Amino acid sequence: MASDRRPTFALPPGTCDTHVHIWGPFDRFPVAPGAPYTPPERNRDDLVALHARLGVQRAVIVQTTVYKADNRAMLDGIARSGGSWRGVALVDETFGDAEYRALHEGGVRGVRFGFVKHLGGIPDLDLVRRTADRIAEMGWHLVLHLDAANIPEFEPLLRSFRPPVVIDHMGRVPVADGLDQPVFRILLDLMRAPNWWVKVSGSERISAAGPPFADAIPFARALMRAAPDRVLWGTDWPHPNVRWMPDEADLVDLLPEFGDAAALRRLLVDNPARLYGFA
Repeated sequence: MASDRRPTFALPPGTCDTHVHIWGPFDRFPVAPGAPYTPPERNRDDLVALHARLGVQRAVIVQTTVYKADNRAMLDGIARSGGSWRGVALVDETFGDAEYRALHEGGVRGVRFGFVKHLGGIPDLDLVRRTADRIAEMGWHLVLHLDAANIPEFEPLLRSFRPPVVIDHMGRVPVADGLDQPVFRILLDLMRAPNWWVKVSGSERISAAGPPFADAIPFARALMRAAPDRVLWGTDWPHPNVRWMPDEADLVDLLPEFGDAAALRRLLVDNPARLYGFA
């Protein structure tokens, strides 16, 4: 059952939740055949209610493998947002100029590829490279959902990308392995490149201790220090495939531990406004 608790921390005006998903209504937007999991319906109205509780004004809808490259539910939500939502799409080899133009006009500003094993594993790397080149010309960015082990495995590929690259959920690095783990050191080094961004989201995914996920705080701090103008935040609502289902108010209340007021304004307002083209 959804929480009704409001966070203690007051988010600054213009806060953007850069990582949320929409599933449904299923009578209009059914799950794709062969989807890796079947989620509960969590539609646009549910998201509006969540953000009213948290104090969030802007959002980025991230397409999931539940819908594969059928982006209609996401586009419908953006169209009804009054300009306050953007999107990150999934695409396949059938997408051409007309499809990309329709996505751009619909508020999409990025393409996501997943490398996570339980969601299908490694994508077609030739498609990833071609897509990265194509969206670079459009001013879009590439979003990568990686298992931590993918980072060293694909480091040469990662360093080759031209457009802005956004890593989801702090690279899913396991907190239990510490700040000095080789994977996290590589991620911090990648963040030195001016086109690299990271979401300090997914505290509930990388935590070893469980709620309220305070053991993720040092990782968020380190990433924010590494690239204060290229960090983003999101709730990851409705939290698919998590070990612990978080209360989003708890995730908001972690934020004051990530940085001071100026750092949080960049994280929550300025950085997403710049990347996603909010006024």
